[in-house]
Amino acid sequence: MRRRDFIILLAGAMAAPRPLRAQQKAMPVIGFLGAASPPIAASVAAFRQGLSETGYIEGQNVAIEYRWAEGHYDRLPGLAAELVGRKVDVIATTGGAVSAQEAKRATSTIPIVFTGVGGDPVEAGLVASFARPGGNATGFSTMGSQLNPKRLELLSELVPQARVIALLMNPNNANTERVIRDAEEAAHAKGVQLPILKAGAESEIDAAFPTLVQLHAGALVVAPDSLFASRREQLVGLAARHAVPAIYGQREYATAGGLISYGTNFAANYREVAIYIGKILNGAKAADLPVQQPTTFELVVNLKTAKALDLTVPQSILQLADEVIE
Repeated sequence: MRRRDFIILLAGAMAAPRPLRAQQKAMPVIGFLGAASPPIAASVAAFRQGLSETGYIEGQNVAIEYRWAEGHYDRLPGLAAELVGRKVDVIATTGGAVSAQEAKRATSTIPIVFTGVGGDPVEAGLVASFARPGGNATGFSTMGSQLNPKRLELLSELVPQARVIALLMNPNNANTERVIRDAEEAAHAKGVQLPILKAGAESEIDAAFPTLVQLHAGALVVAPDSLFASRREQLVGLAARHAVPAIYGQREYATAGGLISYGTNFAANYREVAIYIGKILNGAKAADLPVQQPTTFELVVNLKTAKALDLTVPQSILQLADEVIE
């Protein structure tokens, strides 16, 4: 090739557009749809850790759009529609089946990874089966509602003199009927009365505690729910003010001053959700990722609160505890 022709060819190549650069995909966006309030720092850190394990760092090669319903389930459809309109690449949902269901109603194509589903995700219509989810959703079942009989058993052991143990429920929760049925069976087996208190709004939470006094309830099981998680400080404060021993579904209640908690480690759960999201961003399909269930649960006991309630925590519970707050 003559030198003049080479120079013309080189100049043409430099002037030509670079199709590879033009075709580079924009930074992927994760939509985060939460039925409750923003999670505590440990859960956020665990989520970011899970992303980093699959090669993603927020702000560097992935963006996250957060939407929080603050315990108001009626906000979820609009928030889900916002994320779909934003054309996010994948949606993470937390706070029960309701947030995942609203995400599925909003899109049948964007992958969804759920957590916080306390009931059966197959019964909730989220997946076809645990092993083969099918469709555009998969995730992690926390078994939160199925653990209420165990919580009642622990509370009976902690407060053996209690013949009336109340159950606080959000009537707007999709698992209400199953939770009540399972808890009533456990109460019958223990020989205790189980009045059901319902609170679907912040003001109704306040009203529930004077009712406990009227019922002569010796203890309280607080069923897992996004509204309650968003009002954690309120619940713990009311239990302390009315001197009611209460058990909760998340360790965050116990660390906030609640007496005892038993349930899934949500920080670990957030990490697992993020790993699934990273896999999807790397090419995996939600339909091929099996729904996971927890294999271990954590028991947290707050001895300071027990002392304030004049309760002696049995050694049997202390030996089972994953953490004892002194």
